[in-house]
Amino acid sequence: MHRLFKTDCHPEQREGSTRWHVASGAQHWILRAVQNDRNYAHGFICTPGLVLLLLTGCAVGPDYKQPDVAATSPAAFAETGPWKVAAPKDDLPKGTWWKIFHDPALDALEASAAAASPTLQAAIARRDQAFALAGLSRADYFPSLSLDPSASRARYSGNRQTQVPATRASYTDNSFNLPLDLSYELDLWGRVRRANESARALAEASAATYQTVLLGVQADVASAYFTLRSLAMERELVGRSIQTRRDALDLVQKRFAGGASAQLDVLRAQTELATAESDALAIDQRRAALRHTLAVLCGQSPEKFKVDDSAALPATVPALPVGLPSELLERRPDVATAERTLAASNAQIGVAKAAFFPAIKLIGSAGYNSDDLGTLLNSDSRQWSLGPAISLPIFQGGRNVANYDRAKAAYAESVASYRLRVLVAFQEVEDGLSGLRYLDGQAEALTRAVTASRQAASLSTVRYKAGLVSYLEVVDAERTALQNERTATQLATQRLTASILLVKALGGGW
Repeated sequence: MHRLFKTDCHPEQREGSTRWHVASGAQHWILRAVQNDRNYAHGFICTPGLVLLLLTGCAVGPDYKQPDVAATSPAAFAETGPWKVAAPKDDLPKGTWWKIFHDPALDALEASAAAASPTLQAAIARRDQAFALAGLSRADYFPSLSLDPSASRARYSGNRQTQVPATRASYTDNSFNLPLDLSYELDLWGRVRRANESARALAEASAATYQTVLLGVQADVASAYFTLRSLAMERELVGRSIQTRRDALDLVQKRFAGGASAQLDVLRAQTELATAESDALAIDQRRAALRHTLAVLCGQSPEKFKVDDSAALPATVPALPVGLPSELLERRPDVATAERTLAASNAQIGVAKAAFFPAIKLIGSAGYNSDDLGTLLNSDSRQWSLGPAISLPIFQGGRNVANYDRAKAAYAESVASYRLRVLVAFQEVEDGLSGLRYLDGQAEALTRAVTASRQAASLSTVRYKAGLVSYLEVVDAERTALQNERTATQLATQRLTASILLVKALGGGW
């Protein structure tokens, strides 16, 4: 099976040109040169076209073009709401999106996480590694020069094998070398260029990945902080409920002692008090776990970490500038990571394709050699060598073909991953918008439920004291009121968390 790889680096030749075909089972190398008997020597045809080819070369493989996502990019988001504005990039400072909540304690936590989070430090180190590797790949553009001095003293055997009629005698010899060695690969087929292109794209992808990690840490800090404050409010509600239940138990016991209540009412009051105390302990446990989580996010040990969670939650959720779907793709760092990874995969196709063509290196050495250290730097001790070294793949057992097919398949995978990441980005924004819309409606309904349940609990207590109802009605009314109040607090946290997730889905700051 023969494959001909077409490159655009061979200019059209005039009539009388000579074509050289070096073919293996799966590759062809076509080298064109104009006939010139005077320049023909040792299998090389030295022509201006060939000199130009050696100096400029070409880059095999496809040039990168960003995939068209117009088919999957909507003109606008499906969800509508008052939080949409036309120009999101000008409304908030980039990178400090959490300041929309106007909370100094949250600002301090975000600053602490940015400075000391081990997760961020690891992401920064990975980013720096990627840029260092890009620099390492760029070094292949330049010749490699090394100074390799050496000195040796050797004794040769008098019984060594020699050719007749040479005589054998043992002797001792010195050798002093001071060479400057050169090695340079002529990048005729763009292998070095494509490899460097891939390395640069991966470095940019790593930088975008760091931004994704940074945004994730920032969102986690904000979410954990608001959840902690919500639990503090719940703990206050349950604490008041415990005191109310203690007062109710005292009342029921007095009525039971006076014969106005049954023992069943006493047992119910004791049960409600114990349940409330258990709920308080459960909330305290969750608060402790969240403090520990925040400590780790901020790079601090839990036993030394302090955070003030006594402030009430914001009464309203700040409006978020959503903008257009096309702007979303510019803000999302994970989309940028997928796109840069795609560019790197595309460049690797060129690297794999270049393996089918000859690799030509210039190898040279210049320096001094002498058997006497005193004459090492004399003019007669100078020596040099310069010449090309060509490696032509004749038979590789299908290795190059398989690697080329792998590179193309990896690129196809990267295309699919990029388009999936774009679709997921749109989905996450739509989820955030719809979540805020439904949570707003739910919060409005729950506010009415809280007001009504509080009034019902007060009325039930009055009716019980008047002997009109049993204590069971009081228990149910107070339990319902407490549950609605706790649910309202949790819902406020859900709305804040939904706004944080929407910020994350939008790519952070604007």
